[in-house]
Amino acid sequence: MHALSPSPYKDVDQAFALAKERYAGLGVDVDRAIGRLAKVPISLHCWQGDDVGGFEDSGEDIGGGLAVTGNYPGRARTPDELRADLDLALSLIPGTHRLNLHASYAETGGRPVERDALEPAHFRRWIEWAKAKGMGMDFNPTYFAHPKAADGFTLAHPDDGIRKFWIDHGIACRRIGAAIGQALGSPCVTNVWIPDGMKDTPIDRKAPRQRLAAALDAMFAEPLDRRHNLDAVEGKLFGLGSESYVVGSHEFYLGYAVSRKKLVCLDAGHYHPTESLSDKISSVLTYLDEILLHVSRGVRWDSDHVVTLTDELESIAQELVRGDYLGRVHIGLDFFDASINRIAAWVVGTRCMLKALLMAMLEPTAELRRLEAEGNYTARLAMLEELKTLPFGAVWDHYCQVKDVPVGPAWLGKVKSYEAEVLSRRG
Repeated sequence: MHALSPSPYKDVDQAFALAKERYAGLGVDVDRAIGRLAKVPISLHCWQGDDVGGFEDSGEDIGGGLAVTGNYPGRARTPDELRADLDLALSLIPGTHRLNLHASYAETGGRPVERDALEPAHFRRWIEWAKAKGMGMDFNPTYFAHPKAADGFTLAHPDDGIRKFWIDHGIACRRIGAAIGQALGSPCVTNVWIPDGMKDTPIDRKAPRQRLAAALDAMFAEPLDRRHNLDAVEGKLFGLGSESYVVGSHEFYLGYAVSRKKLVCLDAGHYHPTESLSDKISSVLTYLDEILLHVSRGVRWDSDHVVTLTDELESIAQELVRGDYLGRVHIGLDFFDASINRIAAWVVGTRCMLKALLMAMLEPTAELRRLEAEGNYTARLAMLEELKTLPFGAVWDHYCQVKDVPVGPAWLGKVKSYEAEVLSRRG
């Protein structure tokens, strides 16, 4: 009989003590960093769990320039299955987080309810679920996968009737967002993204944007308590079917948000590959009180890959921490990958976002700022490079341990067991 191998995590406390000492030598208070991280919620997106399917059963393709690739078994087919999958994912992620829900995930008791007639009651079970977990929620109107969006236009549609339908959908969703925020005691960020655009070069770029601005004004006309609902608008560079022209571009929505005092949503996949989202944060927050981030990972284009610990993710986190912006930025994830276990995708992406924030919080920011102010760029560069090999992993492992979630890759075993016992039985 072979002796049992020792646990690879038995020395977490010892490693943490050594790491804490190393960071203290640079003037970094590790316990304070951990305390700060515990207060940052990440909004997990429901659509990773079911490939952006929703529960309307309308028979419509997803559309809107969106595409989910892969056919990994175990996709959630019902709200209860999706909530169960989220329960597991959240149990493997340290901290208390949020849920980001689309309107197409309404529970209507099997009755068809048009999107312009949705009410808070259709999301009651989602609200009850979040309340039981002590979580907040965010919300999104669904401007795709619908017959009235089939031609690629919604709020900028030239047809008055279709445009009014989508305005009314937005009004309904704002009211739902406010009800969610009031019920959960935390503001709900209700984010508007539309697919409107053209595949080839348009003659008239002006009129659709004029219609969109007027439609947004009509949709936002009803004043709502900001303690319950925060309105956000999300731009994009291009999409499938709107390669040449997107009505709601970044410049359009930035101007709209500044002039109408709304949040602008910066999505990591919605810019040219050579642009950096992290560089935009301080610029936008010079003029806006708050913003929304959708953290994704593009591979050559807006491909919504699972978030990993890339240089850009680290840069986003550094900007949030160095600029002291965490109280003004709402962080959500936005990716969908059906080629791997969907629950694992949530866990990997969220844990990486938290790791990036923790790394930024473990910087000796005051010292780095001092060196920069003195013009000592040599020391600044040297310090930044030395920080890369400090024992950050030992601090992360300690944080997971004190939050009672698996340390290191041990969480993957729980996902595989759930796959064997639950996901494999789904058709």
